[in-house]
Amino acid sequence: MAQNLHEFIRKNMELAVNDFQMIQPGDRILVGVSGGADSFTLLKVLSGRKIFIPQDITLIPAYIDLGFAGEDTSHIKALESYFEQNSYEYYIDRTTIGLFAHSEKNRKKPCFLCSRLRRKRLFEIADKFNCKKIALGHHKDDIIETLLINIFFAREIATINPNQPFFKGKYQIIRPLVYVWEKKIKRYAQMNEFPVFENLCPTAKTSHRNIIKNMLHDLERKQKGVKENIFKSLRQVKRDYIWGIIDSE
Repeated sequence: MAQNLHEFIRKNMELAVNDFQMIQPGDRILVGVSGGADSFTLLKVLSGRKIFIPQDITLIPAYIDLGFAGEDTSHIKALESYFEQNSYEYYIDRTTIGLFAHSEKNRKKPCFLCSRLRRKRLFEIADKFNCKKIALGHHKDDIIETLLINIFFAREIATINPNQPFFKGKYQIIRPLVYVWEKKIKRYAQMNEFPVFENLCPTAKTSHRNIIKNMLHDLERKQKGVKENIFKSLRQVKRDYIWGIIDSE
């Protein structure tokens, strides 16, 4: 069962990597490890046997601690132990990004600022290790949730780009798990007993993403296949019926 699930995730990961031209021979890739099931899964599968992805790539896991745990370092010790047991060169960065983003100075948009500062720090760490690519564990659910978040709360039609260049192509953020549903990733993480730890962000349970996630869960329960339909709609954009596209041409 575990091997079948591993192969399912590997095949879908490699399909996404090839579809979006994410990885080339000799790449040095910084893997953003968040402490969640998705990033551990990404690191594990990318490190293992691959068929259509070049073997001569270098993976460097990096964890940015946001400061929510305070003096408790048990999660960091667990990460260090996991990385060392698996012979990874790694980097752990202790910051107060999360605390600052949720401070009195920034009460209106804590998630936006936290995300922006984390991404900035990831670029700095990538530069430190001479990595031109940063791999993140965003999955299929993230794609459709982000699409709906942007429609409902940002008044725009946009979602996560599987292979996104930054700074005129100096860096690329890649997302090899975009063809894999979250439930598969969580099951895989449990089977492999990854040292997953709780997200201590104070807005995690009340965020826009959590609202959308619950809404999609209810819809899927009533009408199976809704989430798959939303995902597939991203490849079926009827340009003649989108005002913004018409107006910009």
